[in-house]
Amino acid sequence: MRGMEWTLELILAGLLIAMLFHAIRLERALGVLRRDRAALEQLVAGFNTSTHLAESGIQRLRAAADGAGRELETQIAGSVSLKDDLGFLTERGDRLADRLEALVREARPLAREHEPRPAAARPPAASSQTERDILQALRMAR
Repeated sequence: MRGMEWTLELILAGLLIAMLFHAIRLERALGVLRRDRAALEQLVAGFNTSTHLAESGIQRLRAAADGAGRELETQIAGSVSLKDDLGFLTERGDRLADRLEALVREARPLAREHEPRPAAARPPAASSQTERDILQALRMAR
């Protein structure tokens, strides 16, 4: 019986040595996990900081885009007003050009009547300022 106790104690001692060996390996693995956990916490903190910076950058970008959009709307409104003014002035200029053309056509026969003759030294005098202006315009149009 004594032999059996010794055998049992030897088996127990072997199991204790194996358990001690596995406990040391487990302790080393836990140390690695602790170090990795600290590195992971630092990584998460850095990621959190980067996320906050990105969010604030997006907010600034949105504010800048909104400001640019409002400025663009103001410029577009001003350009529409200028376009309308230019259209009005163009129409008015076209009407004035048409009237001037009609006046020139009407005045051409008058100008031919008042053309200087080779014997005359001076052109005949126009009777009104309007006729003088038309004659001058005709002379410049030649």
